[in-house]
Amino acid sequence: MLVSVVMPVYNERATIEQIVRRVFEAPIPHQVQLIVVDDGSTDGTRELYPKLRQQYADKPLVIIEQPTNRGKGAALRAGFAGASGEVVLIQDADLEYNPQDYPKLLRPIELGKADVVYGSRFIGQEHRVLLFWHYVGNKLLTVLSNAFTNLNLTDMESCYKVFRREVISGLRLRQNGFGFEPEVTAKVARGNWRIYEVAITYDGRDYSQGKKITWTDGVKAFYCIIRYHLMD
Repeated sequence: MLVSVVMPVYNERATIEQIVRRVFEAPIPHQVQLIVVDDGSTDGTRELYPKLRQQYADKPLVIIEQPTNRGKGAALRAGFAGASGEVVLIQDADLEYNPQDYPKLLRPIELGKADVVYGSRFIGQEHRVLLFWHYVGNKLLTVLSNAFTNLNLTDMESCYKVFRREVISGLRLRQNGFGFEPEVTAKVARGNWRIYEVAITYDGRDYSQGKKITWTDGVKAFYCIIRYHLMD
């Protein structure tokens, strides 16, 4: 099985080399295709791509450089379009999420039990203790999303989402920013796909370390939850 890992990148010079290495070292028996989508980085991240292309010349590494910053959702759509694997997995470019969790994320699909898998930061695994109000915001948005989708997820906003290819390729996605998370959740729920949730480790970072999501993204997520319940 080929697993296509789609990684949106924006100003991650400090972590991009390490996360690419971790993805290709993930302890799974499947071949990994890594699609890096640079969303208009301006911090020197792009200067590292020639080195990465040379270093992983024998690996299925694809690097797409968007001309301007359009947001995580837009970068993911570009990556999904280039994915050729039977399974598509989303990976952030910082070091908050660990590719060592890939076996757990893929297992429900490998066993034929799931079409979509979410990795949850809140169901029993170790995690860095950090940012109480982000935790509260995540929980509130997850509860609201569940109320409209009739799912019982614990972490709707999680980066780690895994899809059978026919699921993600069949969704018409619109959101350019972090609104991708509630949008894709609403549309997967509407499609009656089999969804599993597994525990993942989480090493959160703070704003001094480059965290980008803000309270305005929470407001947008709230809007998206309502919108994609009522229309589209």
